[in-house]
Amino acid sequence: MPPRKESPTIADVAHRAGVSIATVSRVLNGTAPVEKATAERVHIAITELHYHPHEAARTLARRRTDTIGLLVPEISGAFFQPLLRGVEAGAGEAGFNLLIHTTQMPLPVKVQRRPLREHNTDGLLIFTDSVDLHELDRLYSLGFPVVLLHQTPPKALNIAFVTIENQSGARKIVEHLILAHNRRRILFLQGPDGHDDSKWREKGYHDALKANGLTFDRALVAHGGFNREETRTTLERLLADRLDFDAVFAGDDDAAVGVLQALRQAGRRVPEEIAVVGFDDQVFASTLTPTLTTVRAPTEEVGRKAACLLARLIRGERTEPRLVLPTEMVIRESCGCQV
Repeated sequence: MPPRKESPTIADVAHRAGVSIATVSRVLNGTAPVEKATAERVHIAITELHYHPHEAARTLARRRTDTIGLLVPEISGAFFQPLLRGVEAGAGEAGFNLLIHTTQMPLPVKVQRRPLREHNTDGLLIFTDSVDLHELDRLYSLGFPVVLLHQTPPKALNIAFVTIENQSGARKIVEHLILAHNRRRILFLQGPDGHDDSKWREKGYHDALKANGLTFDRALVAHGGFNREETRTTLERLLADRLDFDAVFAGDDDAAVGVLQALRQAGRRVPEEIAVVGFDDQVFASTLTPTLTTVRAPTEEVGRKAACLLARLIRGERTEPRLVLPTEMVIRESCGCQV
């Protein structure tokens, strides 16, 4: 009796198509976007090899919990409130429950919290700095549906994301300080290390200086961490060191509060002596004294669109996997405008 011919495996399909096993899995299960040409190669390989996916494995791969997960470093400050509202609304519209896990909350040693992963959700929304590259790569290799919030993926990982137009928004508000108020020594306060929003806002800051013939001074870039207390401490140190600056781009609105507190304590007048601008247009920005000139970011819409995008990926629907939402400048008093 001739030996029984073994059935082709998913590894055989991957080898024939010249792709990874994870890519074949994504094509079969519709769990993440795959380029059209790549998907076509996979389908051709499946046909040529007469490959038939194991139904039990496909059932497991398609297991549904009707739940999406949200991973965030923390839930604090005014920024996360509209973001969570948007995620909750988008999940509800798509018919999914929502689980939230904070990745930086300190817990007692005896308490072990299982993070949200493929075992208890159908997909994950991941805010910047919430998982390391190793975990992101692991989820991608599984073909597990993921949408990144306020961060772009590493070049090697074709992962969907939703973010905002940071660079042009930052450039516009810094140019407003230069062109409308003749500010020349503009201090920029960076966000947390490695934070995508901070990186692109700093690029916009550099763009504005270069476009208007101002020389970049490294002394005018300091760490604020998108945190009012950290920013206040930084400003107090810079003022004590007698750093010369006539405006501050605070990085975000929370940091702008720390800037205003430090300047007020030092007896410096805003905007007469030092103009101050922020980013995000958080709910309190219009209630500060002086009212805060800032860049309005559609934070709630980011959350809603990200949840809806993740739902479509889970269902294997075609969609635009990369969304960059526009921002707009909001002029108030802290820059020196009379409104």
